[in-house]
Amino acid sequence: MFQSKVSGVQVLGKVIGQQSEILTPEALSFVAKLHRLFNPTRKQLLQARDERYRAIQAGASLDFLPETAHIRNDLTWRAARPAPGLIDRRVEITGPVDRKMVINALNSGARTFMADFEDSSSPTWFNLIDGQVNMRDAVRRTITFANAQGK
Repeated sequence: MFQSKVSGVQVLGKVIGQQSEILTPEALSFVAKLHRLFNPTRKQLLQARDERYRAIQAGASLDFLPETAHIRNDLTWRAARPAPGLIDRRVEITGPVDRKMVINALNSGARTFMADFEDSSSPTWFNLIDGQVNMRDAVRRTITFANAQGK
């Protein structure tokens, strides 16, 4: 079993091979800090979500919430300009984060690759942590893959 070196953090999932290089004390400390800082807000938002669901089930409107109208009506509000790599989005690819698919996506010729840790990947503990290994290796340009036949 993987032993966390961060006080108050316990990793319950199985950690295999290079996955331990992702779950560094610094990374676990960062996640723990985020959890401690934002967990009360997360719980409040989940409660509000449940209340909104119940209200919609009881016949409430699906329109935007009135309390957010000032944001929608503020003509000075603008999002930041897209990063240079996101300006030309004519050819982009989205896909799962397993090693072979990441390599195929990076070799596809698409201008942008969005690593999909959710919809196109089964979000199991192994897939999510292994996907982080694959992303790290892709960014470092050290990612490789060989299938059972050595291809």
